[in-house]
Amino acid sequence: MGAVRVVRRAAALLGAAALLMAVPANAHAASPKLSETTAIGTHNAYEKSKYTYFAQALDSGASLLELDVYADSLFKRWRVSHSNPLGNDNNCEYASKPSDLYSKQRNQDLGSCLDNMAAWNQLHPDHAPIVIKVEMKVGFNNNVGLGPDEFDTLVSQKLGSSVFKPSDLLGSTYSTLDAAAKANAWPSRDALKGKFLFELIPGTVEQANPFDHYWTDEEYGDHLRDLYAAGNISAAQAFPAVLGAENGDPRTSRYDASIRPWFVFFDGDAATYVNNGYDTSFYSANHYFLITTGADAVSPAISSTAPTDAEVAARLALLAADHASLITSDWSTKSASVLSSVTTRS
Repeated sequence: MGAVRVVRRAAALLGAAALLMAVPANAHAASPKLSETTAIGTHNAYEKSKYTYFAQALDSGASLLELDVYADSLFKRWRVSHSNPLGNDNNCEYASKPSDLYSKQRNQDLGSCLDNMAAWNQLHPDHAPIVIKVEMKVGFNNNVGLGPDEFDTLVSQKLGSSVFKPSDLLGSTYSTLDAAAKANAWPSRDALKGKFLFELIPGTVEQANPFDHYWTDEEYGDHLRDLYAAGNISAAQAFPAVLGAENGDPRTSRYDASIRPWFVFFDGDAATYVNNGYDTSFYSANHYFLITTGADAVSPAISSTAPTDAEVAARLALLAADHASLITSDWSTKSASVLSSVTTRS
């Protein structure tokens, strides 16, 4: 197995220089499915140190942008911040129409971040699909009206049909996300132009809380199962992710059998997957969505903020060969031609 992986990575690295233009935006070839490509995302794109305005993060060309969200139980608001659970500290503006972008007051809540996305979407209706990774820092708090239902309602109200939802993957054919993924029911990238996909992961505060035994991933997995059983799966707006790199199928030991089939997003540290030699072919064979974070730290490590274009191309090639769907780092300073790079997933 190890020798095969070494050969595959060597072959990938030989073609790395060409990968930054692997799937140009104006390509006329048949568009691959979302499950068949590897692209680049930006960690914590809401931070003002990365982009002055969140609209600029959307402009960046990145295929994933991350938001850290606190369920503020005291004021019953969705806060967007790295470390302040009671306030907003971010580059989202009080801007709900295109003419307001790039000029209004920042440090807004999640609703305004979604407003910015909707306004930007009007200016760029044919943009490539963008995953919005939401880390629920302290988890949901359904008891005060900040649960999965309310999250879904907010996203739906703000973004409407521009969200690719779990029900869109199911269509009228499949009864679980796992069945749909295994059948490779993902749309083509062209069919997903103008769309956002929401990924939910449990947050660092939530995971460190010894009194919290019902994390975001499990709670939203239960939510999907129950919505489907009630005939209301179309209300769901997000895909919960299995967080943390493991070998084999990490769902088996973590979740009740009734919700395992509702997880088709997986999110873990790139170096852990690669340096430990985990068999990540499991993800591409089943057409699951694999997000590999901290892509810069995979050996040999490169800059987490300012790598060369060639280094980014090589890292994209290497992790595409290791079956990643998205690779992420803090590469916000790279040009759109780099961050919008897409290549074939092995």
